[in-house]
Amino acid sequence: MANSEEYVLINAPTKAGEHFIKILKFRGYKIAGIANNAAEKRRLEELGIEVNLVVDTHHQNTWFRPSFPVGRVFLFESSVTLCCRYIQMCRTWTTKPIYVITTSMNPRLVYKGLGADSVIYSHSGNVSFLADVSTNPG
Repeated sequence: MANSEEYVLINAPTKAGEHFIKILKFRGYKIAGIANNAAEKRRLEELGIEVNLVVDTHHQNTWFRPSFPVGRVFLFESSVTLCCRYIQMCRTWTTKPIYVITTSMNPRLVYKGLGADSVIYSHSGNVSFLADVSTNPG
């Protein structure tokens, strides 16, 4: 059974990511957002995510563990480089699966090599089925 204190961590710079956040919120999951700038953090707040991390993805020595327990991680790719950094960062924060949702087939092995458990190719962005594999609502 999943720890009800764990947060689902999500980076959602795409419309598919925004839709996924709405599904998770509707189902009662505890959600935390991750962003690398203030504008993205504001966007996550506008989507109703109250717990947000703003991280400096360029300096690995600043990648400190969040103050809350991290469960599963969902990263919606908008940039291969940024997604790679998020995987490296998040892999040190959780032993639970990290999911990368991408519209490109190319970086699949790179993401897996960095620690992603699943790389989901979705041209439509409809990945609502992933909410069923996420941690139980708290």
